[in-house]
Amino acid sequence: MVTPHRALPTIPAPADVWMLLRQQPAVLRRSTRELAAALAETYGSRFAVWHTDELLLGVQDGRLVLRTLGGADLPAPEVVCVRQVAGPMHNDREVTLLRHLERMGSTLINTVDAQLKSRNKVWQLQELALAGLPVPDTISYATAPLEGVVRSPHLGTPCVVKSVSGAKGGQVFLAPDPHLLSEVAGSLTQEAPFLFQEHVAPSHGRTLRVVVVDGKPVDAVLHTSRNGALAANIAKGGSATLCAGRYPQAEELAVRAARALGLDIAGVDLLFASGDDFTLCEVNAVPGWRPEMTAITPAITACIAHALSARRRKAPPPTAGPHQHRFAQGQTLS
Repeated sequence: MVTPHRALPTIPAPADVWMLLRQQPAVLRRSTRELAAALAETYGSRFAVWHTDELLLGVQDGRLVLRTLGGADLPAPEVVCVRQVAGPMHNDREVTLLRHLERMGSTLINTVDAQLKSRNKVWQLQELALAGLPVPDTISYATAPLEGVVRSPHLGTPCVVKSVSGAKGGQVFLAPDPHLLSEVAGSLTQEAPFLFQEHVAPSHGRTLRVVVVDGKPVDAVLHTSRNGALAANIAKGGSATLCAGRYPQAEELAVRAARALGLDIAGVDLLFASGDDFTLCEVNAVPGWRPEMTAITPAITACIAHALSARRRKAPPPTAGPHQHRFAQGQTLS
């Protein structure tokens, strides 16, 4: 994992590429560590790893500034690879930092707009439906009382109940009938709204994850639940079988979903509908991947290189100045 270094020297060359992680202490995904190691190997001292709680942002003398907690000025990097999971982001905290970096001229992968569209499952559905892509029938709400929502005549059962901001299969369950749905309504947390979604029966206990990078399907994995459970997430005990190329129609649909949300990197979950058809379940802006999915890290590295190349064809880097190197000096991956 990435470990902080308290007294890092300043070097004259700014980093071209950052990886931005959530606040510490953070248990990093294996896939994030793998990607950071690849970027460090590619860019050497021009690559830096930062956590969101290590940075200050503001305005001084009419210009946007970015600093370390110790007061050192940081130039905006050319490209920021965001590995902060979109769902738990707060508008007044992490999203503000991402927006600050974009306004300073950095290219974010994925962009702030794409992150925002992906962090809320209803926002995703809005964009996907408007793009003409297949999604399950869904009902959600803003401030309506949950007890009233579950009595809506348009809410059928069985239905899948999800938090609009849940992750890794958390806060997801199947309500088989109206009686159970009404019973559980009073016990659901009110921290975030829920959505009530058509149960796609042919896909019960199995989902197809396609990882899309730079507009191409790079790899795919079939997740299957244990003991007939609804959620097939690995975090919920499900199994995984690699299946790249087995479902070309689904891979093409995943590419269209990533494009609709403006995502350069996406983990697209699809449900098996009738026959050979698929419908979209949800899209993850910061996907993880299994060790055997060896094509993904090179694809993301190439995506970042493409973003750098595109910037340099248009204009020089947005800022210049001293920078603290955060990877080759004082940070290690384990």
